[in-house]
Parts: sequence; structure tokens; C-alpha cells
Amino acid sequence: MAIRARRMLAALTTAVAMSAVSIATPAVAADKKAVISQAFQSMLYLPLYVAIDGGFFTKEGLDVTKQTAGSPSAALSAVLSGSADFSLHGPEWTAVAAEKGADVDVIANVVNGAAVWIVASPDSKFSSIKDVKGQTVVSGQMPTTSTSLFFKLMKENGMSPADVKLSQVPLGSEIGPLVAGQSRIAVMYEPGADQAVAKGMKVVIGFPKLYGEYAFSAISAKRSVDPDVAARFVKGMEQALVFMQNNPTETLAIARREFPGLDPEVVNAAVKRMLNEGVYPKNVDITPKALTVAMDTQISLGNLKQQPKYTTFIEQNYIHQALAAK
Repeated sequence: MAIRARRMLAALTTAVAMSAVSIATPAVAADKKAVISQAFQSMLYLPLYVAIDGGFFTKEGLDVTKQTAGSPSAALSAVLSGSADFSLHGPEWTAVAAEKGADVDVIANVVNGAAVWIVASPDSKFSSIKDVKGQTVVSGQMPTTSTSLFFKLMKENGMSPADVKLSQVPLGSEIGPLVAGQSRIAVMYEPGADQAVAKGMKVVIGFPKLYGEYAFSAISAKRSVDPDVAARFVKGMEQALVFMQNNPTETLAIARREFPGLDPEVVNAAVKRMLNEGVYPKNVDITPKALTVAMDTQISLGNLKQQPKYTTFIEQNYIHQALAAK
């Protein structure tokens, strides 16, 4: 667990070093093309898929190619090395890189809620987080935000990780031990939460409602990114987010096409939950509060030394252009 985290941070540090010695000249867009490197193919990133599949980037005269890196650090490293124009992952990775001297910042919101839920077996008596004490709890392997938020919530309620028997498993496999009865409680992302609900489990805590605005996932870019390409990209994302709020039926159809291997009803339920609970933002803006709440989690875990300066870390220029273009 600790070794894996160190390896990921080491890879990111190497990429930062490579970025620092590169020639800081703006990338030139050939025929207005752009590459985005996403950490994973994730339902959280649905706004990006809507922007692509719904033709919103095309409307802005931008041909976007999506690549999947396999981890947040690898996605950001693609931007730092110049093999991608943009990356999509938690903004904490960008904050860590910027703190180490990389010329990167955040240019648009994608996920604005703490998209984590605690799910329990149907016969579990659960009235508050304190009911997890002494229980076996399944959660994703660190480093991951779901487990980090679980630790944060326990700490806020006078508890520590030692108060539970934590079983860390690969992300996406949390449902297995829960359904098998090896645990009565699991900490999950979507679509895992609604896959569990479909099997009779119940959602007992929703972190989006607990924490409100939370900069969970965002678009990052180097400061030397082609400004015209970046402006077009953020405008495309803005149109996609507005579309999602106003056209839930069409949004669900895009989600089902993007995740054909999942039960369509689970996809529908997961997307509806995230729309209803404000996980998908209404626009590309990131407020100071959303950034502060998210970065406080990373500071408390020791991943970040201090809050990034909002006015320089969040590139407002592209956001303002996108909001003004409505």
C-alpha cells in the first residue's frame, strides 16, 4: 500500500522534473486537435464523454482524442511530458505537481461532489458513522479518495482507522466481499454503489450531501497550453454540463453506450444519483470553497503541504470565457 503510493508519487516527481527542463513554448494545435488523458474510464467522467459523444467539442471546432492512462499520476504525466494537452483526474495530483514546481494548473470542473457512498447489508442497523466501530469495512486500496474520505469522516467523529477492521481491495471489487457476507459495510464509488443496491444492499451515507461542493475531478493543463485550444475545450465541457442538467434522458443514453458491459438499469440509477446529488456540476467553474474542502483532505493525509493559491491554481480565464459564451 505505502510502496504503491510512493511509486506513484515517484513517477509523478520524475515527470515534473522532465517538465521543468523542457522548453516552455506553447503547443501549436494542428487543425485544432487535442488529446486528453483520463486516469480511468469512469462513470464519474461522464461529462467528458457527453462532450465527445454529444458533439460539443466538434461544435467548437475541436477534434478531441481520449486516452486512458490507468492512474491519475500517469494521466498528469502525459500532460507534463507533452503527449497530451489535458488530463482528467483529482486536482490534488495537479496541486502536488505544482507544489513541486511544475507549470500546471486546473482549467475546468468535471466532478464537484465527494462521489463516495457507504453501503451496508439490508439487515445492518446503521444510524451514524459511529456504527462502523468494530465492524469489518471493505474499501478501495490506498491511495484513493474513497478510503481517504472514510478516514476523514471517522476522524471528524472522534474515531480512527484502528476502530474498524479495514479490508482494502482493488478499486471496483468492493462489492464482492459485501455480497458474499464477508463484510456488512463497504465504501464505494459509482457504479459500485448502485450495483450493490441492485443486489439488495442499502446506501447509508452519501458523502456528496455531507460535504457539499468538493473539487473531486477536474481538467488540468500546462500553463503553456495553446490558449485557443484550451478555450474551445472548456467551452465544449461547459455545453456538455448544461446539456446533462437539461437532458437527463439523452445523458443516460450516452452513459449506457459508454458502459455497455454494465446492467443498463444500474447505469441509469448511478447517473441519476450523481445528477440528483450534485456530483456532476452545473458548469465548469470551481469555487474557492470546493477547492479548499478537497485540498484539506489531502493536507490532513500529508499528501499536500498547504492549500494552493486559488487565483493562480484555478485558471479562471477559460472558465469565464465558457460561462460568457452561453
